[in-house]
Amino acid sequence: MAEFFVEYGMFLAKTLTLIIGVVLALAGILVLAGRGREAVREHLEIKKINEKYEHMAELIKDSVLTKEQLKKEHKEEKKTKKALAKQEKAGDITPRKRIFVLNFDGDIKASPLSSLREEITAILTVATPEDEVFVRLYSGGGLVHAYGLASSQLMRIKDKNIPLTISVDKVAASGGYMMACVADKVIAAPFAIIGSIGVIAQIPNFNRLLKKHNIDFEQMTAGEFKRTLTMFGENTDKAREKFKEELEDTHILFKEFIQEHRPDIDLSRVATGEHWPASRAMELKLVDELKTSDDYLLDSSKEKDLYEICYKFKKPLGARMGSFIQSTIERMIHSPTLP
Repeated sequence: MAEFFVEYGMFLAKTLTLIIGVVLALAGILVLAGRGREAVREHLEIKKINEKYEHMAELIKDSVLTKEQLKKEHKEEKKTKKALAKQEKAGDITPRKRIFVLNFDGDIKASPLSSLREEITAILTVATPEDEVFVRLYSGGGLVHAYGLASSQLMRIKDKNIPLTISVDKVAASGGYMMACVADKVIAAPFAIIGSIGVIAQIPNFNRLLKKHNIDFEQMTAGEFKRTLTMFGENTDKAREKFKEELEDTHILFKEFIQEHRPDIDLSRVATGEHWPASRAMELKLVDELKTSDDYLLDSSKEKDLYEICYKFKKPLGARMGSFIQSTIERMIHSPTLP
């Protein structure tokens, strides 16, 4: 019996050694493959939206038109292409204007900002005041510094005198509207949420819980207001007053920014933290036109070339884990946000 257990133990040891060897080999292959992909972790993708619309139209026509109608349609298309080629050869064609399309799907940290800054940089290498930048924006707001930088990135487009249009199909509130107001023109779907020009900060306090369990909390600072409100210490009225003062100052800066870019807005009516459907926001001059991004791009595609720009990058696993931990910590601290 003892001999059986010895042999069985040897078998398990060999099997375990083999498994470990296979795992290590696979890990080595993955590391090498990862190094090979490192150079392409970041890349710029460009899609011509006109081609998408043309393909959709062809599919519909093939399904709903008769053979005679399709033959006539193809004949007309061939005739048009021939005429355009003749004009192009003679130099009589005026180059079609271009619209560069960006997408910003924002969270509390304005995470797409990393891509946005690269996309704008790429566009500014070729765009002229004859072109246009169109941003499909979705955001309910977030951290002040993040959305402040996102707005500054959009201002780079304006500084080059390139027309900027921002479209809101669902939400552009608080920090999202801070971005939207930079545009030359803001369009929105009728029931999109617009506004929320205010500032909020919230923080839990566990001081009484710590006292109940006889747990001391020590916090040392240099500078009277290095820390105002705290999660674990005992908050004072003076600290609360200072924190409130900082929020009010941020709100003032927010309102000044809105006023600078949309001077016709009555701040006393809109800077209350409220939000409205776009149909009401238009009456308040927060929005210029009621229209979906789909309608705007489809209409524009008839006369202009549309290019969707997307800068993509993939973080290593360690960086992704670090970002997750950081975002969890940020939710716990009292960084003011534009809700």
